[in-house]
Amino acid sequence: MTEENINKEEFPKEEKKDGIVYLSGMYQQWFLDYASYVILERAVPYVEDGFKPVQRRILHAMSIMDDGRFNKVANIIGQTMQYHPHGDASIGDALVQLGQKELLIDCQGNWGNLLTGDGAAAPRYIEARLSKFALDVVFNPKTTNWKLSYDGRNREPLALPVKFPLLLAQGVEGIAVGLACKILPHNFIELIDASIAYLRGEDFMLYPDFPTGGSGDFTRYNDGIRGSSIKVRAKIEKKDSKTLVITEVPFGRTTASLIESILKANDKGKIKIRKIDDNTSDKVEILIHLVPGMSSDKTIDALFAFTDCEVSISPNSCIIEHDKPKFIGVSEILKINSDQTVALLKLELEIRRGELEEAWHFSSLEKIFIEERIYKDKQFEDSANMDEAVDHIDMRLTPWKPKLKREVTREDILKLMEIRMARILKFNTDKANDHLLAIEAEIEEINNKIANIIPFTIEWFERLRTKYGKGRERRTEIRNFENIVASKVVIANEKLYVDRIEGFMGTSLKKAEYICDCSDIDDVIVFRKDGTYIVSKVSEKAFIGKNVLHVAIFKKNDNRTIYNVVYRDGKNGFVYMKRMAVTGVTRDKEYDLTQGTPGSRIMYFSENPNGEAEVLRVTLKPKPRIKKLIFEVDFSELAIKGRASMGNILTKFEIHKIALKEKGVSTLGGRKIWFDEDVRRLNSDNRGRYLGEFTGDDMIFVIYKNGEYLICNFDLSNHFNDGILLIEKFDPGKILTAVYFDAEQSFYYVKRFEIDESQKETGFIGEFPGNRLVSFTWVSHPRLELVFGGKNEGREPEVIDVDEFIGIKSYKAKGKRLSIYEISQINELEPTVVDEEVEEPEEEPKSNEIVIPDIEDLLFGPDKPGENEDPPNQMTLEF
Repeated sequence: MTEENINKEEFPKEEKKDGIVYLSGMYQQWFLDYASYVILERAVPYVEDGFKPVQRRILHAMSIMDDGRFNKVANIIGQTMQYHPHGDASIGDALVQLGQKELLIDCQGNWGNLLTGDGAAAPRYIEARLSKFALDVVFNPKTTNWKLSYDGRNREPLALPVKFPLLLAQGVEGIAVGLACKILPHNFIELIDASIAYLRGEDFMLYPDFPTGGSGDFTRYNDGIRGSSIKVRAKIEKKDSKTLVITEVPFGRTTASLIESILKANDKGKIKIRKIDDNTSDKVEILIHLVPGMSSDKTIDALFAFTDCEVSISPNSCIIEHDKPKFIGVSEILKINSDQTVALLKLELEIRRGELEEAWHFSSLEKIFIEERIYKDKQFEDSANMDEAVDHIDMRLTPWKPKLKREVTREDILKLMEIRMARILKFNTDKANDHLLAIEAEIEEINNKIANIIPFTIEWFERLRTKYGKGRERRTEIRNFENIVASKVVIANEKLYVDRIEGFMGTSLKKAEYICDCSDIDDVIVFRKDGTYIVSKVSEKAFIGKNVLHVAIFKKNDNRTIYNVVYRDGKNGFVYMKRMAVTGVTRDKEYDLTQGTPGSRIMYFSENPNGEAEVLRVTLKPKPRIKKLIFEVDFSELAIKGRASMGNILTKFEIHKIALKEKGVSTLGGRKIWFDEDVRRLNSDNRGRYLGEFTGDDMIFVIYKNGEYLICNFDLSNHFNDGILLIEKFDPGKILTAVYFDAEQSFYYVKRFEIDESQKETGFIGEFPGNRLVSFTWVSHPRLELVFGGKNEGREPEVIDVDEFIGIKSYKAKGKRLSIYEISQINELEPTVVDEEVEEPEEEPKSNEIVIPDIEDLLFGPDKPGENEDPPNQMTLEF
């Protein structure tokens, strides 16, 4: 290419160097054209109908082919290629995706599986047709605007006249040039309800609903605009103590990808499982078999933390409006679609009204033409040509023209002249009048609908909900997820060693001193003999100093682990004692628990996981004027202070030896526990319902709707299933009275029993399918009123004193039948016998009460630790 052949106007930014022309300007212009084409014609949906161009062309082709029967997908692809400039592969993939959404297309054959990720069969083997819903809401040639196809041989719709927020129902994802679109699917019924609420001027809220189910945390959904984020989790249940079952997968994941992520986490040591079985067919069933002794609760948390059982999705609501990309929220999209539905319904009514007015007009002309026998006029019969005949008929119609809805045209008269004689002979004036009255009534009805178009549109949406809403209930559960701290649930997949002589710590020092099991994401706290300490990440090998005193796994924000320390300030200074907690530090930053005086030294150190306070025996070095060389000191007399506190003076003299005299007990009291019903988890952060203060062997008691109870410890990692009727602190001395319906015999039974304290879910209403729990109570002397119904409706209600009616038996006992008559209602009455002493449940302090906290409350907040029987990690040094 020479310089003379370059078009300066076409390539304004060309560059020349050494006789070579660089067409940078051309590339810049072509890239912009290409980007615009991809955005408008391929990747981003139009807000008017919610379709990408290929989807719109597929549906248009299917509407042309539609005869109520299934068509081969290969034929549909061939029909669509008349309108779509791309190949059959892109059309086939788009058609399969539309079919898998189960909304617009009825599918027949193997269309693949969203759950497993299996692909559809070849187009020649599968068939499709438009669904009744699609025929109702998507198509209307009379309200469609058309354009020529890419080759000019056919015409295709600019946008389909969709009367439903289809874009939000199906969701869409596309990657264009310079921008992307990701609109999540929403629930069919909720979209209709939101549209009705908008038309009524009411507020509404929309959250995604996924075909794969699962549960979602939509706290940060923010209407689906850019920058928003949601979390979606698989549904994991406990099949038994050794097996977990996944029954629903997160949106965008398949059983294959989910299993692969679990196996990777297992290979990396994040979780420990024995094997996985995939029994998925039309429903998800992934069985995860745990290794012996592995906590199912901890494994569930680890699955959420380290696998695709929990995924984050970032929606990006981008649409095309007026041929320009626009970023708007899903609420705005729904408003646009609802307004468009109103406009389309009004347009359809106006078109129908126009058709009826035309029918009324011609029927009126026909009636006049026949009744007045205009066709028999001599002038009409003797007309020399068509123009004279038309003029004569027009003249004869003149008296009636003022009553017509529009002017009489030549086409109207020509149409009258085409009426056959058989039609004239069978003409009936009464029927003609009735026909005109029916048309007028329908026109009046349409005018009324147009005048009240908003109520008419609301009725339209309600009809859609009634007709197509069955089976489209929400599948994704809306929940608030608790934050899972990965370091708390990761499996200890490494072993930590320390070489005190050389001053190294790590997981690769196999011949050094073993410290504990750990994970590769844990942090380690190291205390040195000079009082300095540091927190660093677990590594294969790291230098920590040659004067190591104590090494342990560090738990951030742990205010129950208390360090009891005795240190000497400087080489010859006083000896101090202190109690402190290390709750949060900057990683790899060095801190000092002494006063920082050179020559300071730790003389006694102990780590206490539950705030234990031991008693020490201190022996001083003999010196004149020292009367008492040996004395005892109790750490429990010291307040727990911050790590930077100086502490209390233990002695001003030199110490010969410090020894442990007596192990201590916790000084922090019990732990206050709440139950958060949103996430169904225990917490110590004052969230949810207060359960009480727990120490030692205290337990949690739960009753479920399915007639099972559970006793478990108050570990904050415990999981609780759906359907909780009661959760409280367990009192082993109480007797439970339960009324249940026995479906096998169709009678109501009552039973009283003590709680078996085995820590597993225990059923107490029998195993026959259909048995259901009616009521339960802890009252010592319960009374029940039986109200009869059915054929025994006339019987007087019967009152039963349960403690006299049945004795206390095992939870396995069937109980005693309440009555042989048909019972319609069972009411619990106030007991006539009241226990002398009723222990009031512990109440959470009310917000309007003034509570004076003790020093431990000031240090640690409401979560006072409970006792721990494990002995503290102590270290005694001699000097």
